[in-house]
Amino acid sequence: MNKDLEMGIYIHWPFCEKKCPYCDFNSHVRDNINHLKWLKAYLNELRYYASETSERVISSVFFGGGTPSLMKPSVIEKILDEIQSLWHCSKDMEVTAEANPSSSETQLFKDFRGAGINRLSVGVQSLNNQSLMFLGRLHNADDARKAIKAATKIFPKISFDLIYALPGQTPITWKKELASAIKIAEGHLSLYQLTIEPGTEFHKKRIKAANEDIGAALFELTQEIMDNAGLPAYEISNHAKKGQESRHNLIYWRGGDYLGIGPGAHGRITHAYKTEMMHNYREPEIWLNLAITKKYGQQKRAALSKEERRNELVLMGLRLIEGISLDHFNSLTNQHLTKIIDKNRITALADQGYLTLNNTVLKTTVAGRQRLNAVLTYLLT
Repeated sequence: MNKDLEMGIYIHWPFCEKKCPYCDFNSHVRDNINHLKWLKAYLNELRYYASETSERVISSVFFGGGTPSLMKPSVIEKILDEIQSLWHCSKDMEVTAEANPSSSETQLFKDFRGAGINRLSVGVQSLNNQSLMFLGRLHNADDARKAIKAATKIFPKISFDLIYALPGQTPITWKKELASAIKIAEGHLSLYQLTIEPGTEFHKKRIKAANEDIGAALFELTQEIMDNAGLPAYEISNHAKKGQESRHNLIYWRGGDYLGIGPGAHGRITHAYKTEMMHNYREPEIWLNLAITKKYGQQKRAALSKEERRNELVLMGLRLIEGISLDHFNSLTNQHLTKIIDKNRITALADQGYLTLNNTVLKTTVAGRQRLNAVLTYLLT
């Protein structure tokens, strides 16, 4: 298969049972949802994009949110059927859905598996009941463990998320929680440091995450523990056994093309080295009405400038442990990365131990990934 033809599809389900206080995703609480109307809107938007991407091969579909485990399995099944009718799909296509333990049970998991989901990502966030209360989650630690156990029996691949660097968290308490997580993990764990984002309830209440020194210590501890457990990082916040990496997220981080379907979803389509970005209306009802009446809910579409595309690929690629392949960058942009970034800045960051560059790859070191925002700011401005 020609790898250049591969593309992913992201489907955004914007609804949750409750808005978590740390969450800045496009998620909303609604009392009544017309699933058939939403299905029609999703199918319309898929068909709209299929007309210009029919030669592409779909290697990954990701149902994100929100809480996609609130979707009716029949809706998921019909969406996947439509995708397979509109495009060629790889034989080993990865189909991921996010789920919360509070909205999940064994029968639902079985229904999702029957609908075509072959990878489940469970939003656990913590295995500590006190932390779960702080994070505003609707499940407890036992619910989380039961959901993971059930998912393990039903899906070929599963992952779950944890959030660390919470206020008052220490290396001792995090080490204990992480050890507990590793015991029940299959092949993939996503481990995110808490960040307080503008517009969230935590931001409004001026909640503070762990200070920078504690955060750095917890990050280093996480890398050590996960390496020893055979679940090394392949991206700053994601750890996996070999072959268990999230294929869909790798599309983003490696600069591949993908369609964004649903409210607030983003997409990228490249033709002849020119990449266009698409951005849908964020408000669920606005997107829904447009997708029903106009067949798509796009708010903006524009070609990325060479500088914007360079910055995007560097921002994403330096998150990966593998770094940025210089040949791959050239194949995407028809540009040589080392000729469009100030080499003096690369050298300065390398001398400080934050970057490495050879004839094939530019990548961050462990120290560089720990300070990635500062590294990127210096490198790209």
